[in-house]
Amino acid sequence: MNCRLKSFSLVIGLILAAAISLPAQNNVIDEVVWVVGDEPIYKSEVETQIKQMQYEGQKINGDPYCVIPEMMAVQKLYLHQAKLDTITTNESMVFQRVDAQLNFFIDQLGSKEKVEEYFRKPMTAIREELADFVRNNSIVQEVQRTLVKDVKVTPAEVRKYFAKLPADSIPTIPLQVEVQVISIYPKVPQQEIDNVKARLREFTDQVNSGEREFSTLAILNSEDRGTALRGGETGFIGKSSLAPEFAAVAFNLNDTKKVSKIVETEFGYHIIQLIEKRGDQINCRHILLKPHVSQSDIDDAVHTLDSIRTDIIDKKFTFESIVPYVSQDKNTRYNEGLMSNANTGSTRFEMSELPQDIAKAVAGMEVGEISHPITTIDVTNNKEMVVLVKLRSRRPVHKADLANDYQVIANMLETHKQQEILANWVKQKQQETYVRIKEEWRNCDFEHDGWVKER
Repeated sequence: MNCRLKSFSLVIGLILAAAISLPAQNNVIDEVVWVVGDEPIYKSEVETQIKQMQYEGQKINGDPYCVIPEMMAVQKLYLHQAKLDTITTNESMVFQRVDAQLNFFIDQLGSKEKVEEYFRKPMTAIREELADFVRNNSIVQEVQRTLVKDVKVTPAEVRKYFAKLPADSIPTIPLQVEVQVISIYPKVPQQEIDNVKARLREFTDQVNSGEREFSTLAILNSEDRGTALRGGETGFIGKSSLAPEFAAVAFNLNDTKKVSKIVETEFGYHIIQLIEKRGDQINCRHILLKPHVSQSDIDDAVHTLDSIRTDIIDKKFTFESIVPYVSQDKNTRYNEGLMSNANTGSTRFEMSELPQDIAKAVAGMEVGEISHPITTIDVTNNKEMVVLVKLRSRRPVHKADLANDYQVIANMLETHKQQEILANWVKQKQQETYVRIKEEWRNCDFEHDGWVKER
């Protein structure tokens, strides 16, 4: 949801700046330059963020000594509201994003030791500070979502809004395509499933006997790499964020020393160990193993779809008519195979929004053309699949128009209304909150009037 104020959009991009401070310079005096409520903003914090943005080549629209402290002040208003509303975040998501960012640092710098040397901090401190940023960022977004959740737009409002848009404000729409697919998931051999279950039973026996620690086995073997690096630990998480089959077993565990029975979900097979329950959330460890299809089964699916493609080209039947009888993708099989864009709700995709293998095939196709079978991964469940792709339509780069790009215009209006709500919210909180700005930091063209109160 694109409902952030422009000033807070800057916060989103400052992952390193807010989370992992570069070493403070000796000539930076650590003095309080803003106070919001009872929360101080230090000059050293502002300096650090400026340096980090300069390092990353990020553009600051205005005087950084005005833009950045205001950005931080807005964030503090949201975080204070989150405390009042007892808004928290998904700790599993926090850990996953932190791990992804740390892995990026390691890839870029070469090793954990070089990361620690660069930031002049141990990895544990880097992880904690980055987690604080990710957690706060997630909480702020949730407060914003709560504030704008009831925003709706009507067709009449959209037409009126578009009619008043200046010509230079009408967006340019990139190349868009509509894509149809016939999907087959090669069947996993029973022997492969049996082998996966046997390995999981072996892990269970090793843990129960005290031979191995569950966390060690998770690090070495789990195919959920997001949690494997933490010994399989999910972090505190609610039922709604877990696969139903997983949640049903995990929330029924009571003994932290025992290992669950084997659980099957759409992602594969798991064993689970309870760490702690806290209200309606649970923290546990798990090991995920995925049975994989054999190459011969993939080849069979390719052969099947290749034969279907030949029959379509020979006009024995149409692509659309065969989809419900062959395709195994529940999201497209009853819609003539037409893919739906989860980001926009429409059937149009920019090339960057398509799965990579499908985008690569579509790039060289003519409208109405059908690809040869493509072996790829279904990003929704991480399963191997083979697909035929038909390019249904291609619309070149163009200026948006109401007839063909209604949803784009509607989204623009919705975002505009959301930004107005958030701006008004900030204005109200400015009036209710104690704000003090050091004299020499007040002469700014702030985005939000009202920080400096009349005396």
